[in-house]
Amino acid sequence: MLDQVCTELAPNGVLRVGINLSNFLLVTGKSDNGQPQGVSPSMASEVARQLGVEVEYVTFKTPGELVDAASSDLWDIGLVGAEPARTQHIDFSAAYSEIEATYLVPANSPIQTIADVDQPGIRIAVPERAAFELWLTDNIQHAELHRAAGRQAYDEFVSKNMDALAGLRAGLINDVKKLPGSRLLDGKFTAVQQAIGTPKGRPAAADFLRTFVEEAKQTGLVARLIEQFGVTGRLTVAPPA
Repeated sequence: MLDQVCTELAPNGVLRVGINLSNFLLVTGKSDNGQPQGVSPSMASEVARQLGVEVEYVTFKTPGELVDAASSDLWDIGLVGAEPARTQHIDFSAAYSEIEATYLVPANSPIQTIADVDQPGIRIAVPERAAFELWLTDNIQHAELHRAAGRQAYDEFVSKNMDALAGLRAGLINDVKKLPGSRLLDGKFTAVQQAIGTPKGRPAAADFLRTFVEEAKQTGLVARLIEQFGVTGRLTVAPPA
């Protein structure tokens, strides 16, 4: 079984791992030689260890860029949010971790709950092609989504006096500190499901990754990595598939 997985994932003895650098909960720093460190790189390193191959990190500035590269033979496994829109070219495991997404609203906003946001006339700033932006695109029915690249969404939220800023709760906590009177809404509109994917057409590899993720949750590997990299309370272990 592992021989076929290695043939599909690392025929030359090297596992190329797509890493999204924009998720600061999953990539928390760099090693002395410049390699990414965090929960995601460590999960990938364990995949390579179990296969008996070397690991090579292929980094991307945004999750959208990582997903776009799935059909370009640039990586063999990618660690990114498993949104339905991304399954056209990628086979995903179940999630190994979850990150809550919610809204930040400005001072004196009448918005009190998550449900209050999806109303006519409400303008939501959101980073384009983030996993939660894909969810909002599929689910927002009345409010207007204003997409911008990365941190530009925050800038537009402030400069254009928008009604809400969508984001990961852990990141929005920092934004609240910069905007006097602003606040985070309780609850979540979705939880980003962080998973491991491989380009379609690698069935043995896809099965291996699904099993690997379930074992990583069951044995406590994911929980230990969350603690090791100091993201306890902001990143949670996903439930069993």
